[in-house]
Amino acid sequence: MFANRTRIPEVFVIEPKVYGDDRGFFMESYNQKSFADIGIRKDFVQDNHSRSARNVLRGLHYQIGQPQGKLVRVVAGAIWDVAVDIRRSSATFGQWVGVELTAENKRMVWIPEGFAHGFVVISDSADVLYKATDFYAPSCERSLLWNDPKLAVDWPLAGEPLLSEKDRDGQLLSHAEIFE
Repeated sequence: MFANRTRIPEVFVIEPKVYGDDRGFFMESYNQKSFADIGIRKDFVQDNHSRSARNVLRGLHYQIGQPQGKLVRVVAGAIWDVAVDIRRSSATFGQWVGVELTAENKRMVWIPEGFAHGFVVISDSADVLYKATDFYAPSCERSLLWNDPKLAVDWPLAGEPLLSEKDRDGQLLSHAEIFE
């Protein structure tokens, strides 16, 4: 497995070793020792699976008081995955990184606690799996506005995104409850 740091050093793009032949492929999607070797020493407590149609945009989500680190991968389709640093004391506060995750490239992205996370589906549909370091807590959940001009996330959209009410009502970073 290879871990490539992004321009926000705490966010990694992980490329697993994939063993393929004419029968298909095999890969370890998670191995505690291998992840510890690249600096991710976390206990994962919850796995999530979402399926979304083209142009569905989910995010930018995070939890205050019960923050979650997330290990994200795609098992069908393709997404543009985004992490936004919302740690006020960070040198990269308010900056974002994006990476294309697809079933074909088998990449994963590690998004630590203190970041907002979102993605848009860029294929007909996509199945996204992610491991979380803490449990989902609805009372702690927050959402940044996906199109906050201060963040200026460059979403690869084909028209207007399909959003949940929660995501339409997200907060601007300047008004959001964030991490110190």
